[in-house]
Formats: sequence, C-alpha cells, structure tokens
Amino acid sequence: MSSGKKNVHLNVFVRITGHHAGGWKHPDAEPHRDLDIDKYVELAQLAERGLLDSLFTADNYSGTGRRLEPFTLLSALAAVTKHIGLIGTVSTTYNDPFHVARKFASLDFLSKGRAGWNIVTGHSPADGDNITKWDGYPETEKRYDIGDEFVEVTKQLWDSWDEEGIQIHDEHELRVDRDHIHEIDFQGNYYHIKGPLNIPRPPQGYPVLVQAGSSEKGKELAAKHGEVIFTAQQTLGAAQEFYTDVKSRLSKYGRSPDELVIMPGLGAIVGETEAEARELEEELFSLLNQEQALKQASRFFAVDLSEYSLDDPVPIDKIKPEDPRKQGGITSRREVVLDAVRREKTTIRQFINRSAGGHGHITFTGSYIQVADFIEKWLREGGADGFNLLPQVVPNNLETFINKVIPELQNRGIYRTAYEGTTLRDHLGLARPANRNRELWTASRQSSKSTYSDAAH
Repeated sequence: MSSGKKNVHLNVFVRITGHHAGGWKHPDAEPHRDLDIDKYVELAQLAERGLLDSLFTADNYSGTGRRLEPFTLLSALAAVTKHIGLIGTVSTTYNDPFHVARKFASLDFLSKGRAGWNIVTGHSPADGDNITKWDGYPETEKRYDIGDEFVEVTKQLWDSWDEEGIQIHDEHELRVDRDHIHEIDFQGNYYHIKGPLNIPRPPQGYPVLVQAGSSEKGKELAAKHGEVIFTAQQTLGAAQEFYTDVKSRLSKYGRSPDELVIMPGLGAIVGETEAEARELEEELFSLLNQEQALKQASRFFAVDLSEYSLDDPVPIDKIKPEDPRKQGGITSRREVVLDAVRREKTTIRQFINRSAGGHGHITFTGSYIQVADFIEKWLREGGADGFNLLPQVVPNNLETFINKVIPELQNRGIYRTAYEGTTLRDHLGLARPANRNRELWTASRQSSKSTYSDAAH
C-alpha cells in the first residue's frame, strides 16, 4: 500500500431486494429471501472478502415491508464474520437510552469491537402511529433536541464503568469492584436516569456513532456526536459544499476534521466495459414500473411529469415549494434530489433513473475503471472520505464491485489489501474515546480515601 495516500472507506447498505426500484424483479435477484439468515450470511461474508469497513442495516417502525430487527440480525452475523463492522439503525425518538446503551455494548462485546450505531431521529410520521412514547411524531426541532440528549446520556451510561480493576478474581469467587462503577444521575429535559449501566464499558469505548441526516439540525448533531455520516449528495459540487460545511463545524466541539468520516451513498452499476454496464442499466429501467416512478417524481412539481416526453428536460421552473405542514421523516432528502436537477439540467429519463437507482443518492454507471475513477475523484477533490455502497441487484452487483472495482482501487494504492486492525474503529482510523468521567471519579476516590485517612487519625 502506498504511503501518503488517503484510503477510501467503504460500507455496504444491506438490502436483499436491492436498491434499484426494479432490482427485485431481475432474474438473478432473490427478494423472497429477505428473512433468510443464510442470505445475510452470504452477503456479510462476501463484503468481508472485499475487505469493506462495515455493513449497515436500516430500520423503521411502520409500513408493511418485511424487515429483521437489527440487533438480532447483527448478533447472528457477528458469529459468522471476523472483521467487518456491523452497523444498525436505532431511532432516538422511540427507544430508551438505557436499553440502547446496553444492547450496543452487548453487540460490541459479542463482535469483539465491531459494532456501530446509525443514529436517526425518526423515519416518518407513520412511526408515531405505532409508538405511544411521545403521543405521535414530534416535530423536527423537538426530535433533534431529544436525539441530542439521548446520545449524551447513552455515552454517559457507557462511561459509567471505569476500565481499571473492574473484576477481581480469587480462588473462590468472581466479583465486581463497585469503586469502579458509578451512578450518572442524569437529569435532562427528556430523560432522568440514575445508572449505572449493568454491563461494562464496550470494547471500543463507544460503538462507532453514525449519523444519517443532512438537514441543518442533522449536520450539527453529526458535528457534535457523529464519527461517520451516511449522507446523500448527487453531484460533486454539492458533496464538496457539504463536506466543507460539516467538517468546519467540528472545532466548536473540540474535535478535528479527521474524527468524522463522510460517506455519501453510491448506487454503482459496474461492468467490464461501459457498454456492458449500460446494458444492465437499461435492463433495470425496463423492469421499473414507469407509471409509478413518474407519479413518485411528480410529487416535487406543480405538473404531472407523465405528460412530458422522457427525453424532455426536467421542468425546474415548475418545482413547487415544500408544504411545511407535511414535513417529517428525512426532511433533507427532497432538497438533495432537487439540487442535482438544478445543477445538472437532467432529462426526465435521467431523473427517473437516478431516483430509481439510489433513492436520493448518487448513481453511476460505467466500467470498473470508470467507477474507480469516479471514487478516486470524489476522494481526491474533497467530496467524500468513502462511500456507502447501494448494490442495485443483490448479490450480483456487490459481487461485481468486489471482484472488479476493489482490485483496481488497490492497484491505485487507495484501498487496503488486508484488514490491519480488529475493530471497526481500527478500520475507519478512529481513536477509541477516553472515558470522560475517569478523571472526575479518580479524584473523587482519592478525596474519599483522604477523608477516611484523616478521620482514622
């Protein structure tokens, strides 16, 4: 591996149906195996063969989609993998900090330091219909205030165990030294938690903290707590602006730019040649329900896009303003999609293709050389530290990427040739966070001993 070169980080967003809206119809797809652990094992081991940093699974609490619960799934995958990071989505709006802290600490122990938490404040207002915690779906401002406090108290719970002298062994018993375990007595606006956690501090200190929002509040939450951002930009210009903006915010929280890894989503269609990739792209487009796709795309406009030719330019003068009463869920994605339309003056066909292939993320079709060129350009020109891969057809699209693009990135000296550490933090080049309460508690113990000594005399 060439020294002095920045390495690209890669995560794969695991979705058995594939990320293209028509991908589940492809002859090689197996959408019926979306609840089959053997299929997930196959994909996890494939991703690990490609030396990817991590895999990620999404979650929400509404709808009729079939989806395995993340902690259960990732714990199973921890047993059949050795290196790859395991990132699960958990909402701060509809969970409790104590339970989340305990579950992620458990996953980090089971995986020997490979756990990551994708922090989201909510998916959609429909989630609120199934959870009574807040009597509905809180507005964006409140969701982020809750999320900020949730993450803070969760960190404090992980820090409630000191790491020195926790367990004392002798011939007859194993016991815990309570001098090294501390109540946190957290009193916030939303949570009041005594602590301590009933499991020691995780192997990584904290599981890697991932954040997936690109709104103003989301960027601030990422700057304060996040260590990875799964973001969505569809042009290099927009990605560079986002990258510079978020990285510049870290200093106010006493953090450096290297403490945050930015990974836009990438739906790449890869071929041996560009012609081969274009053929697959056309095949996927033919599987798409174009009527439904046009209907979905038209929600951004004051006109019906089905009344236009697919090769007409997107009518950017017909974009309708967002109705503030209907805001909810991933509020930043709408502007990401429309920003790309304005910048690139795309046709309706291109707009539909991109929307179908990346649900708001960048899509790219080309030979493995062209895909590697694309990745290297974004890496070199300050658009990304890596990418969150969105395979269009599973497993074929991921397998082609690993067999073709990965070796090309290695040849360029911008991708590992072997795992060089054991934890997800090692893969991402992130430091293990210190226990923020250690100095305070050490001083407290010393003060207690001094008081006891004085009293004894």
